Amino acid sequence: YFDYLTLTEILELFGKFYPRRVPPMTLLERVGLVEKAKTTVNKLSGGQKQRFTIAASLVNDPEVLFLDEPTTGLDPQARRQIWDFIRAIHKEGRTVVLTTHYMEEAQHLCHRVAIMDRARIVALDTPANLIRRLPVPYEVHLVSSAPLPEPELKALPGVQEIARENSSYRLQITDPTLVLPKLIDWAEGKGLKLEHLEVISATLEDVFLSLTGKQLRD
Repeated sequence: YFDYLTLTEILELFGKFYPRRVPPMTLLERVGLVEKAKTTVNKLSGGQKQRFTIAASLVNDPEVLFLDEPTTGLDPQARRQIWDFIRAIHKEGRTVVLTTHYMEEAQHLCHRVAIMDRARIVALDTPANLIRRLPVPYEVHLVSSAPLPEPELKALPGVQEIARENSSYRLQITDPTLVLPKLIDWAEGKGLKLEHLEVISATLEDVFLSLTGKQLRD
């Protein structure tokens, strides 16, 4: 951006490049920067700069919007604000193409995700479908009042692996709807009290590591 132009002046300049344009104040109001209209970009915070970048991207009212790592370096609050802006833009019927290194961000925002490694697309699908493709897409965390017989626990249908730390157990499972009823019935039959029981789904980060881990080790 230009060091000595205000936010309004920059948006007015960018708008002149297109036959269709959105008024600067409308854009600044959209991203909550009306009070900064006469401020230069170098006086904005990191989150404000990213919001202004989105405003500048919308100057010609585009149908397709490209955002390159829009939340890099932002604190959690500023990141969530940008997420809200992106969701609002998409609800207007625009296509948003987003690049990001944050797998959580891609999982929350994207309807379809392409995972790239060494300039190649190694997977392309919805976040849910990518996660379901993992060999073990779920993990059960449980805490018992007494030690559990691990061979019997591992013999339950759908349980792949078990890790133990004191009275805490982590079960790698394929299908929680299959495993949980069997696990609860088994514990009750043994007279065991489960003090904590939690199912955790795998994430896009697990997918990314499963797809790129071998290449990274190589």
